[in-house]
Amino acid sequence: MDLTRRNCLKGAALPFAAAEAAAKAPTATSPGRFYLAEVLGNPESRDVTIARQVGIKWVIANGGMARARKADYIEAVRSQKEAFAAAGMQIAGVEGHPVPFEKIKLGLPGRDEQIENTKWAIEALAKNGIHMICYNFMAGLGWTRTNQAVPERGGALTSEFDLTAANEQGLTEYGEVSEDRMWANCEYFIKAVMPVADKYKVKMALHPDDPPLSPLRGIARIINSKRNYERIMAMVPSPYNGVTFCQANFLLMKEDIYSLAREWCLKKKVFFVHYRDVLGDKTHFRETFHDNGPTDMVRMLDIYSQAGFDGPIRPDHAPALAGESENGKSSGYTIGGKVLAFGYMKGIMEARGLRYE
Repeated sequence: MDLTRRNCLKGAALPFAAAEAAAKAPTATSPGRFYLAEVLGNPESRDVTIARQVGIKWVIANGGMARARKADYIEAVRSQKEAFAAAGMQIAGVEGHPVPFEKIKLGLPGRDEQIENTKWAIEALAKNGIHMICYNFMAGLGWTRTNQAVPERGGALTSEFDLTAANEQGLTEYGEVSEDRMWANCEYFIKAVMPVADKYKVKMALHPDDPPLSPLRGIARIINSKRNYERIMAMVPSPYNGVTFCQANFLLMKEDIYSLAREWCLKKKVFFVHYRDVLGDKTHFRETFHDNGPTDMVRMLDIYSQAGFDGPIRPDHAPALAGESENGKSSGYTIGGKVLAFGYMKGIMEARGLRYE
């Protein structure tokens, strides 16, 4: 063994270096708080009634601006906010691009107009007291499944993705889109919009690619790793440039979702949580019930709370229960499986002493 004085001193210094690094690491100043939310469109729908009956008062909405003129955005948001308020619900944020966005992602003519509309939408939401947008950068295709009639527990229907089946569908109408082009389009958008989000204090919560693989039917996908997220957050460093932590997608990326959730929550980069689970890998997987997958769902809620997450959380992509399927298919958004999920989440939170409303 080489026990030189230098090595001995170096070895003795290691614990002190580790202690110093730990001291510099961010820590939560207080336990987090969850705002249990459901994604809902029509304030007068049966799903809203059921959500209220099971004690859910927060909604993830669309903002009501997609078909409005730019000058009417503020009023459109106000109208939707008031309609949900009349049903006993408050808007915690919007999801799925409040205004048309596809030309931005693909870098097509007209993207500058869509970027301007996005800036106006950010202002309109902020002026109505709504400060979170969940958006994605999945160009040409949104979240993708190849089979929506897969049996789950007890004959419930769920959806799956299979890469071979997706490849058999061929290229989309947009042909092949390179990763370089997607990175350029993303950077163009981030640098244009983040100063406005900063000004109005609106959290831009970027959702991962679903599935998180590239390319998909010829179109590159770039929101598919911790490294790529951090590249995007570094484009415009801002407390409003952050993440929708969709658990299942980070699991499919083969990231350590427990340590990653803790790290990003401590850094105040997780603005919104999609609480869901899947079985399989990114080339072939299916959705599960929230109590029927591989992830330690209790541990995830503990981590979010201990690391200071304070924001909306919603159960995502639940299987369709008996009588809920639409033309024999599961959309992932029927309410029955969500009722189970909310009860499951509330039970965990109360048993663990976690704060929620």
